Amino acid sequence: MKASNIGKILGGFGLLLLFSSPFTLFFSSGSFAIAAVKVVAGLVLLGIYFATHFKQFGQFASRRSSFFFGSSALTLLLTLGALVAINYIAHKKNLRWDLTEQKIFTLSPQTTSTLQGLREPVRAIGFLPTDHPAYEALQVTFDRYHAEAPDTFDYSFKDPRRYPDLAARYDLHEGQITVVLTRGEGASESHIALNVISEQELTNALIKLTRTSEQKVYFVVGHGEWPLNQPMPMPGQRGRTTSLSEMKQQLTQEGYVSQELNLAGGTTVPRDAALVIVAGAKGRFSPSEVDSLRQYLSAGGRMIYFAEAYGEPGPDLSGLLAEYGVGIDPGVVADAQFNSGSPYVVLSLFYGQHEISLPLKQRELNIEFPTSRALNVLTQGLAEGVKVVPVVSTSPFGWVEQKPDDKPAPGEGERTGQIPLVTASTRGTSGAPDRRSDEARLVVVGDSELLMDSNWGHEGNRNLVMNALGWTTSQEDKVTIRPPDRAASTLQLDADMLHRIRFVSTDVLPLSLLGVGLAIWLSRRNK
Repeated sequence: MKASNIGKILGGFGLLLLFSSPFTLFFSSGSFAIAAVKVVAGLVLLGIYFATHFKQFGQFASRRSSFFFGSSALTLLLTLGALVAINYIAHKKNLRWDLTEQKIFTLSPQTTSTLQGLREPVRAIGFLPTDHPAYEALQVTFDRYHAEAPDTFDYSFKDPRRYPDLAARYDLHEGQITVVLTRGEGASESHIALNVISEQELTNALIKLTRTSEQKVYFVVGHGEWPLNQPMPMPGQRGRTTSLSEMKQQLTQEGYVSQELNLAGGTTVPRDAALVIVAGAKGRFSPSEVDSLRQYLSAGGRMIYFAEAYGEPGPDLSGLLAEYGVGIDPGVVADAQFNSGSPYVVLSLFYGQHEISLPLKQRELNIEFPTSRALNVLTQGLAEGVKVVPVVSTSPFGWVEQKPDDKPAPGEGERTGQIPLVTASTRGTSGAPDRRSDEARLVVVGDSELLMDSNWGHEGNRNLVMNALGWTTSQEDKVTIRPPDRAASTLQLDADMLHRIRFVSTDVLPLSLLGVGLAIWLSRRNK
């Protein structure tokens, strides 16, 4: 390649370095030294260009050469101006894209709806020093919350060593990582503290802080239901135990108060019951217990029944469920195609048109039913005003295995096709004496094992159950998708490293690409 051609390419690089030096100084780096180096390097490269084209300067007096030089310089200036404008707009708009598979950096629908529903300002105080390893991650989380609700969510950090009075006010212990959420001012201020800092914990704390009253949930006992407060043997796994501790913890986080209820002896459902849950009953209900539940529902009560695969509700409770349009078939549901390795472990993405399942359908979350009973949507013998719809069903490849064994296959006389696994029933009760609400609501779930810790971690299962609680208690804001259990893989970057990454991505890379393009264009033009 001729020296004059090399000089043109180096001169082009020199112009790029000179014109981009203000951008380096004021936007990408802020370093005067780097900007000065670019200016000096640009002048040297331009000097090389002039040295290799000294005899040709007279040609620039011609109209054609002058026009070419002017248009080339203008194109270069416009290109650099466009780069500066794009970076400036991106900096001001602060647009972000979450490209992680689990959407680690995206707030969940429950979080966004909670923030958008704040009626008065809430302030978060992070009690940890700036040199703490969790400081930057917590600040990023706070920034996302503030960006979603700038008028109602604000935050600050306080070093508990420098503000001992404030730490004592909120009963903080030395060395404890704590976030305190406050609402109101002075004597009317209310607050809540949390130690586990995650989106789930922070959002649940917001819900509890802004909720005016707690919802009382009664778990019926006395029929072999899953115990609420103690471990229990895992079905089919000798020597292993599980519990409902994670579900109970989630109830508490979302503002529910759980309590056991024994209906023996004609006990009525307490007036403060927002919801009654039957979780895996294995024994039969007595007529007096069924009458208590019937009176409760007929007055506008709310109930969720989780069926047990190897238990029977008895004729009396089956009759009550039938009044609300739901029958429970004997046997266990299986699915030949949509399963998790075993036909008995049914996976379902087949949702009905109901508020409970709508968020799950939109997010395309599947539900895993370990051992589910088959439900029937009845059309005859219903109580007056009852309407029932399927919420979740099997695929068209489902069937009911009457005698479950290790070689499941549809047999003669066994029910096949798309089988309901979850149903929701309503009944208007505005004219009922001593009514509790204007509408009774009943959800029947074919599988009680969804509540166990071993299955609670499944995102679809957890949201299905909590959405059922939200719908039955008429809390529409709780019918949503909660923050998932995220195993976030993060790389800790200090300020210097972030500074270098920004400089390379916004300055070095764009200019390098522009310079290579300019070199290629000049080389081809000179051939």
